[in-house]
Amino acid sequence: MTSVQGTAVDIPTEDGVADAYLAHPGDGLPHPGVLLFQDAFGLRPHLRSMADRLAEAGYTVLVPNVFYRHGRTPVFDLPEFIDTDSRPDLWGAIGPVMQSLTPELAMRDAGAYLGWLAESPLVAEGPVALTGYCMGARLSLLTAGTYPDRVAAAAGFHGGRLATDAPDSPHLVAEHITAEVYFGHADEDPSLPPEQIKLLEDTLTAAGVRHRCEVYPGAHHGFTQADTAAYHREGAERHWAALLDLLKRTF
Repeated sequence: MTSVQGTAVDIPTEDGVADAYLAHPGDGLPHPGVLLFQDAFGLRPHLRSMADRLAEAGYTVLVPNVFYRHGRTPVFDLPEFIDTDSRPDLWGAIGPVMQSLTPELAMRDAGAYLGWLAESPLVAEGPVALTGYCMGARLSLLTAGTYPDRVAAAAGFHGGRLATDAPDSPHLVAEHITAEVYFGHADEDPSLPPEQIKLLEDTLTAAGVRHRCEVYPGAHHGFTQADTAAYHREGAERHWAALLDLLKRTF
């Protein structure tokens, strides 16, 4: 098993400094870069462990706190095990913060994250890969379309509102994407109904994007997150297999 080193780093942006977690193989050599976009609960031990698992597979992984405008990690007072049914107050705190991260701000930040990776001696030259969870799936899709020359692969899991009738819907960037794309959808996810899944795939197909979209049976929104009540072990392991396969094909 590859040894892993994890460190806290700060990333300058146009609007401040984003704290982040960096995980990489312990050999100190440059490895393919992966930008991991958080879910709504933010940068926390579970996301660090996900980054570590990718680093064990041979990648240098950056997990930024995309809510840095509202403070350094932890932005929210989270329990060790997150169950929003028993803690409905969490959404009262998280919702406004999520809404404040507009696509324009998020993509401005994504440019800073990608620039930081490009300059890091721990990251191999060339485009990087993206993976994102829940809201992070939207960020992954938007980033792939906003910075096509910097992204070789993009994945998203249990994303919501990926293909709506809004003028800034994430799926509308498909025509700019040059990366290979993979999406793993939860089949019990009201934030991404079947009509949105179809619209997303139809749009990717029409744009000529290399892609695969799969629906995971029995999985709920958030199924990859082992520190939440939404966790679905079978779906989570399927996600790892799909993600690592995408990265292997890319790099």
